[in-house]
Amino acid sequence: MAMIQFTRNYTDRSNNFGFQFEFQCDKCRNGHLSPFIASKVGVATGILKAAGSLFGGSLSRAAYAGQHVKDALRGSAWDEAYGEAVEEAKQHFAHCSRCGHWVCPQACWNEARGLCEDCAPDLHEEAAHIQAKVAVEQAWDKARKVDQVESLDMKAPRSAAVSACPHCRARVSGGKFCSECGKPLAAAKVHCSECGVEMKPQARFCSECGTPQRR
Repeated sequence: MAMIQFTRNYTDRSNNFGFQFEFQCDKCRNGHLSPFIASKVGVATGILKAAGSLFGGSLSRAAYAGQHVKDALRGSAWDEAYGEAVEEAKQHFAHCSRCGHWVCPQACWNEARGLCEDCAPDLHEEAAHIQAKVAVEQAWDKARKVDQVESLDMKAPRSAAVSACPHCRARVSGGKFCSECGKPLAAAKVHCSECGVEMKPQARFCSECGTPQRR
């Protein structure tokens, strides 16, 4: 028996009414969908099921028997359909004699070398890829030689940036007032009404004298 090809790179798209297979390129995974091959037994069984649901009786029994016949013939029918699909699909792929892969001729086959591009890369494509990669590396090197923070004075005192409004909790990126509620971003200082010590804005009691605070 002859060796069966495409035993690794295909997907079975068959259903109860027929057979169809999707074959993929071993390199880029682009694919080819084989023509749908109708199953005569499957179609006949489907028709009998539809008729049986309307009329019942002998038609329902015939559909049930047809299902068993279809199951019995599924193996040989599938094998035959798969063989036809393989022969048709081979016309859309190139076979690399070095690695055994089946690849699409449009993108993954080196026609000049008679091999797939994994085994014999296209030198013009490789050169373009290398040039682009080196250009990126050179851009990194050039950027490192330039002071990117020349205008930043690290000696100047800085306060922590406000990330959320203390009133409505909306996210902010700077400024003196919240863009959502319009209130000042810097929380007003709060002092104890009894002893005058500075307190946290949301404190209910003075940490010094214990006096309840009215809001």
